[in-house]
Amino acid sequence: MGLGILGTLQLAATVIFAAPVAVFGLSKLAAGETFLGGVAVVIAVGMVVLPQYLTTPSDLPGKAAERVVGAAVKEPDEDEN
Repeated sequence: MGLGILGTLQLAATVIFAAPVAVFGLSKLAAGETFLGGVAVVIAVGMVVLPQYLTTPSDLPGKAAERVVGAAVKEPDEDEN
C-alpha cells in the first residue's frame, strides 16, 4: 500500500492522536480495568486502521480521476520495444 507524502503525513498525525489513547487503554488494562482499557485500545486501533480502508467523500474525486486516467492512458506492453 503506497501512501505518498500526504498519506504518510496524515497517518503520522493520526498516530500522534491515537498513541495517547492506546497508552491510556494499556495502563487501564494493566490496572485491571479490562472494559475501559479494551475500549480505549480498540478506539486507538480504529483511529489508525479505519481511515486507510474507508472511502470518504473527499476521496471520491481522486478515485474518479484515477479511473478516467486509467481508461485514457494505456501502458505499453513489455513485448513492444
